[in-house]
Amino acid sequence: MKFASEKSSSADGRLLLVAKDMSRAIAVPDIADTLQQALNNWAEAEPLLQARYAALNDGQLSDAQPLSSFNLDAPMPRSWQWLDGSCFLNHGHLMQKAFHLDPIEDADKYPLVYQGAGDNFSAPTDPLVMPNAEVGADFEGEFGVIIDKLPMGATAQQAYDAIRLVVLLNDISYRALAPREMKTGFGFVQAKGATAFAPVAVTPDELGDAWHNGRVQLPVHIERSGEWFGNPNGAEMHFGFQDVIAHVTQTRALNAGTVVGSGTVSNADPTVGQACIAEIRAKELIKHGAPQTPFLSDGETVVMQALDNAGNSVFGAISQTVTLEVQ
Repeated sequence: MKFASEKSSSADGRLLLVAKDMSRAIAVPDIADTLQQALNNWAEAEPLLQARYAALNDGQLSDAQPLSSFNLDAPMPRSWQWLDGSCFLNHGHLMQKAFHLDPIEDADKYPLVYQGAGDNFSAPTDPLVMPNAEVGADFEGEFGVIIDKLPMGATAQQAYDAIRLVVLLNDISYRALAPREMKTGFGFVQAKGATAFAPVAVTPDELGDAWHNGRVQLPVHIERSGEWFGNPNGAEMHFGFQDVIAHVTQTRALNAGTVVGSGTVSNADPTVGQACIAEIRAKELIKHGAPQTPFLSDGETVVMQALDNAGNSVFGAISQTVTLEVQ
């Protein structure tokens, strides 16, 4: 199934069921008003949603409207919890080499995860806001999952079985603010902006063979101001999403609607480019002794989407224009 959320007077938006070809959508208030409500009652809601989804795809719902006619929010406009990982070891290795950092002990055995702000996710076309021009604004193309509730001490298999939806997201970073916060060992706060989501969330079965072992084996195609920037593939994710989730639950239970990110998609093959500016700057630092690519500036546009083998956009596109919010 495929889902989206329409912007509404509710902070959680209005749930839409989206056709497989993403041409049409329909609200389903008799089943669930919001995606969070559907997730809270997934056992009861899923078969009803499946039946409605089949009818939508068969053209049986005359009140379905073009998806383009809806003012779309993030599929999950806010979440009880947003946990972001760093699951592509190539990204970490590049940063360590470029900045002469000590390797993180057991980074290949235990997932790196931090707790972000889930109270206000951005819609796919919302501005990418810079609080000022000096923050070093950067994008990060990532995959993510939205899960059902899990108890403390959940196994990797339980975690895998609890994955309800897969998403594509742009995790905003303010790179100039990160070093001080990293030195404290206390986590990111100022260095992270509002995370933006592609418009459509999909159940894992919609991905077919591209969903394997808790990894999204699709490339993320990224353009910066109309120029190709990269198309790294999610297949090189070192930890599957189930491993990240199980790691977190060793000391806490998780509520339905928790969002878990993969971290910046990164591949060892340099010809596929990269999914964030920090990574290309690290490559330049290693090769030339100094970074050459600037961070984002006011008025630039960042577009990212994941394409299947037929060239279809799986989650729809994130397209954000950088806006300087003068303070």
